[in-house]
Amino acid sequence: MSHFGKYRRKPVGAAPGTVMYVGEDRSDPIVITHIKYDSQGMTGPTQVGPSEVKPASGESGISWYTIDGVHDTEVLRLIGENFQLHPLVVEDIANTRQRPKIEDFDNYIFIAMKMITFDSQAKELIAEHVSIILGQGFVLAFLEDEGDVFEPIRARIKAGKGKIRKLGADYLAYALMDAVIDNYFEVLEQIGEEIEEVEDEVVHSPSTKTLHTVHRLKRELIFLRRAVWPMRETANSLLRDESDLVSNETRIYLRDLYDHTVHVMDTVETLRDIVAGLLDVYLSSVSNKLNEVMKVLTVMSSVFIPLTFLAGVYGMNFQYMPELHWRYGYPVVMGGMALVAVGLLVAFRRRGWL
Repeated sequence: MSHFGKYRRKPVGAAPGTVMYVGEDRSDPIVITHIKYDSQGMTGPTQVGPSEVKPASGESGISWYTIDGVHDTEVLRLIGENFQLHPLVVEDIANTRQRPKIEDFDNYIFIAMKMITFDSQAKELIAEHVSIILGQGFVLAFLEDEGDVFEPIRARIKAGKGKIRKLGADYLAYALMDAVIDNYFEVLEQIGEEIEEVEDEVVHSPSTKTLHTVHRLKRELIFLRRAVWPMRETANSLLRDESDLVSNETRIYLRDLYDHTVHVMDTVETLRDIVAGLLDVYLSSVSNKLNEVMKVLTVMSSVFIPLTFLAGVYGMNFQYMPELHWRYGYPVVMGGMALVAVGLLVAFRRRGWL
């Protein structure tokens, strides 16, 4: 779903905590996938119903629920009741235009962020709202649609490599956030490649289409900045807050996550400066092209002004003009006009005007 499309809005004046879907119209069913794992093994992924999404009392291991679709508010209310989520949190989950943020409650942490991909065919950014609930022994990941950037994490859990099966749910939440932010680098790389192509067009063959592309890139980088900028604050809050749900070992990785957000933000700002400079280059290129055309027209006008004068003189209908009755008058005048034109062109060439 594009971030520039039309979408449902929450009515003005609605009571706080009113769970209302804000986003593009959808009617497909919500898909819920469950993965359960510990240091010994893994079960899943298996599809479950909304009533089965609830805390596992007295069981060890980590439960990871992925809810693909937030347009069914009844399902969100049921899951919120099962995990005792605050109504405002459920409201933010259903609001796909929610600004990225983090909120620390007593028994869970709510994280909202944007998962962004780049459609190379349509040449546009696609933003998907992601909500993560981190609790004791479980992680809930709410997404707008099926398809995400979490497949490498599922592969790591299945393979049992690294620390993901040895650490708790906080490390899983970190891994999900890290996957989203790492995908920003791929998006920025693709945008950077498109900017390089536009740079060549701006310099060599600027056109109205090029100008539209520059404006589109500018809008997309502004949107990307709005999505990334709050993530720095989110990562920093998760790192600094003394929550019992986040272990000291995971905080070390959160520092790396914070560094990644800063790096992404620096890259976004750099690309924004480049795109802003492209507008100046475009105007300069168009102006230079216009100047070249005007120079050619000016030279042609300068050459024909004296020729027009001569033609005007000999086009007058006076009776006593000696040259009119001279046998060689016509070729002499034509030859003189040719000499004047050649002389002007040579003079312009010596002055570097041609």
